[in-house]
Amino acid sequence: MLARLSIRDIVLIERLDIEFSRGLAVLTGETGAGKSILLDAFALALGGRGDSGLVRHGAEQGQVTATFDVPKGHPAAKILSENGLDDTGEMILRRVQLADGRTRAFVNDQSISVQTLKAVGAALVEIHGQHDERALVDASTHRQLLDAFAGLEKEVAALETLWEARRTANTALDAHRASMERAAREADYLRHAADELKTLKPKDGEETALAERRTTMMQGEKIASDLREAQEAVGGPHSPVPALAAAVRRLERRAANSPALVEPAVKAIDIAINALEEADQHLSAALVAADFDPAELERIEERLFALRAASRKYSTPVDGLAALAAKFVADVALIDAGADQLKKLEAAADEADKRYGAAAEKLSAARTKSAEKLNKAVNAELAPLKLERAKFMTQVDTDANSPGPQGIDRVEFWVQTNPGTKPGPLMKVASGGELSRFLLALKVVLSDRGSAPTLVFDEIDTGVGGAVADAIGARLSRLAGQVQVMAVTHAPQVAARASTHLLISKDALDKGKRVATRVNALAADHRREEIARMLAGAEITAEARAAAERLLRAAS
Repeated sequence: MLARLSIRDIVLIERLDIEFSRGLAVLTGETGAGKSILLDAFALALGGRGDSGLVRHGAEQGQVTATFDVPKGHPAAKILSENGLDDTGEMILRRVQLADGRTRAFVNDQSISVQTLKAVGAALVEIHGQHDERALVDASTHRQLLDAFAGLEKEVAALETLWEARRTANTALDAHRASMERAAREADYLRHAADELKTLKPKDGEETALAERRTTMMQGEKIASDLREAQEAVGGPHSPVPALAAAVRRLERRAANSPALVEPAVKAIDIAINALEEADQHLSAALVAADFDPAELERIEERLFALRAASRKYSTPVDGLAALAAKFVADVALIDAGADQLKKLEAAADEADKRYGAAAEKLSAARTKSAEKLNKAVNAELAPLKLERAKFMTQVDTDANSPGPQGIDRVEFWVQTNPGTKPGPLMKVASGGELSRFLLALKVVLSDRGSAPTLVFDEIDTGVGGAVADAIGARLSRLAGQVQVMAVTHAPQVAARASTHLLISKDALDKGKRVATRVNALAADHRREEIARMLAGAEITAEARAAAERLLRAAS
């Protein structure tokens, strides 16, 4: 419910803070005092359309903050969660209106889009007036209200699950059919391609490996002769190793006589001999590596040619041929085995259709039965509202050929205002005053279901008086036993039934140079005086005060 409303610099309102509680709160005051401004400001905080004209003259911006106490599990909390916002149990909706026309929206001091604010606001508050259409013009809302009245929310949720399963099954069936049709059109080509690539047996990375091997073999052929010449010089018949070895042996025989002269030379020659022998080993290994089979080179080149020809033919990189081959094989298998799979998918889709259809038919029957109960309950409320000749009816049009997530029904509220006249949709047939009373009757019946926690009625008692105004007051009071109700009213009979009475007035400031709207909660004596003013007009008489006292006593 709405706990607090704070308004800053909106039209005639400089600074206003109002505390609200449960029950029925009425807002009264003379015409032009600012009741409409108050509601416009409240609507702005709920995500209503911004307007630079709302900013008080001389101010750079206006601001409206609405604080709500929200129970756990409320739909508004789900909206916050879906948008990544925190739910603390208290929701603070704030809207800043700048003088240049721009607006900013916040929930719990977290910046959000106006659309998100509007969704949260719609879950928390419904504002209804004589010409308000938001709650009644949309037929989908009528269906939701009927479902709420009948307690069919679980059945609707279950049907939505069946609808999703039906959609999934039919999507899979359609996709399989499309694949089969495509494969059938290309059957000959696919079989030939699959056989060709199966014979080729391409492998990922094969082209790179073959190209590298071919390069190594071709380079080895060029340097093989140089390697052989080098080996001949190092380890062949003309190798210096034998001569060096003989020289070392002779020097070693002289080493005993002159070690200082001989040993360094012997050591150096030994190192040279070892180095030459090591070089000979490396050259031998290089010759082995460079040696190749010309037939192998030919096979590599033929393989590369075949792979690259296939790549050009199928417009696919060589490394993609293996995956393409697998796809062709799968497509051929789809043609061969697709008929069996098609039968399975058709059976699954048919089963999903039957399950959805049966549940939709059952839900439709429950709606039709509940519509009669709703009609009876609403029509019972009409006579005291001076609509005794009118008739409310819930049209449930069922069309199994137009299914949807919530079923096969289109629900719309119709009325007949007088016997013999043609019934029609509520928004088209009822006049402004009649519409507000039909709405009130409907809301009283649905008070504990399908309603936002806060309802605002803007002058729905316009044009009525006496017993009708008293009946409206009685129903607003009954409604306030289930949800929080706020009513802007000119009817003393309505005001007398309020648990909270707020007086809207204008005060002159700066020696009459400007005015500001004020809101005061009225105590008992002041409340009687305001109701007397509503009864008598400009001059409050003793008779008016006595009549006001009687209204207050009767309402208590």
